[in-house]
Amino acid sequence: MKQEFDLIIVGAGVVGAALAAALCDSGLRIAILDAREPPRLDPKADWDLRVFALSPASRQLLDAVGAWKSIPAGRVCAYTAMQVWDAMGRGRIQFDCAEVGAEALGYIVENRQLQHALWQRLEHARTLTAIFPARPEAVHFDAQHVVLSLEGGSQLHARLLVAADGADSAVRKLAGIETTGASYRQQAVVAHLFTEKPHRNTARQRFLPSGPLALLPLADGRVSLVWSLDDARAEEVRALDDAQFCAAVAEGSGHVLGHVTGTTKRAAFPLQRLRVRAYVRPHLALIGDAAHALHPLAGQGMNLGLLDAATLSGVLHAAAAHERDIGDLAVLRRYERERRGANLAMIMALDGFKRVFSNDIRPVALLRNAGLSAVNRFTPLKSAFMRHAMGLNARLPAPTHMQGRSD
Repeated sequence: MKQEFDLIIVGAGVVGAALAAALCDSGLRIAILDAREPPRLDPKADWDLRVFALSPASRQLLDAVGAWKSIPAGRVCAYTAMQVWDAMGRGRIQFDCAEVGAEALGYIVENRQLQHALWQRLEHARTLTAIFPARPEAVHFDAQHVVLSLEGGSQLHARLLVAADGADSAVRKLAGIETTGASYRQQAVVAHLFTEKPHRNTARQRFLPSGPLALLPLADGRVSLVWSLDDARAEEVRALDDAQFCAAVAEGSGHVLGHVTGTTKRAAFPLQRLRVRAYVRPHLALIGDAAHALHPLAGQGMNLGLLDAATLSGVLHAAAAHERDIGDLAVLRRYERERRGANLAMIMALDGFKRVFSNDIRPVALLRNAGLSAVNRFTPLKSAFMRHAMGLNARLPAPTHMQGRSD
């Protein structure tokens, strides 16, 4: 069966759904597909173990497409302060939203809540066709179109194919886009924890020689653990019973919140560094983790992906408004120029932080502790770090380019 569209988005996660929501008023005929349907919200289920630290810029983008208001206030924690310190010294840096005149440094939100909010905006969109389950089998490009063949024999024709299907992107592989990078041979161990002391809407991260341990505040009073550990140690930690696990986390965090008094089940995600040789080709664009993957120590992966979606939506809006081919390479290179350099800079910076802080070499520890203390004292530099992490320096599309509608 052959179906015709202007745009096909492969990947119905947060980044792919955000792109679709941003383009609902563009007049483009859009297909979005995934191997699985977006998760349904179960009001009786515990909170999703996968949470994101969204920047104010990401909130602005989600608000512009009408999704933010659909996330219950009781499931969003606006964190107003951040503490970062080194386990091998006294160096530390503290951030406060008041220093840059903002209401929050960021927002901790569950993955399922984000997806649900976006799909509430998409499920009645007249120009959108959702196809679940669907798995790409082949991709063919000609001068005017891209043809995506699916398992089962269906073919989708479009002017542009967007890969938003994650770090293991099937579309990227089928299109032959080369990547560089490597596994960190680490896993991020995650869980939600009860602690003796309140989190006070503060995000905390302690650098250990084995990897950073982050405690992110949740709106229900718990904290979300993200602990980066070498593969072998991650498996050991996951195998501990609850009491042993809580004790290990308390020790690893320097008892910053006192005793850890309870935990949910645990999960772990492999960590890698990845970037693509090209973000675009004629009739093809890559966004989110399909284009780049980075260490989670600063929680920037989702924020970069949402900025990708926002930038590409602005480019496609402009092309459609001027009746240009949205799959034309000259059009798509505007998106690549805007995002490739910014994403690469963040990947390399975080990779450098990981290498500098994840070791127990004494001279290096002395230097990094001195650096943390110096930055903490030098207000202009600290403010610049904060503004960059919050996305306040990012070039966001005009609001009219991000106003998705559900009609």
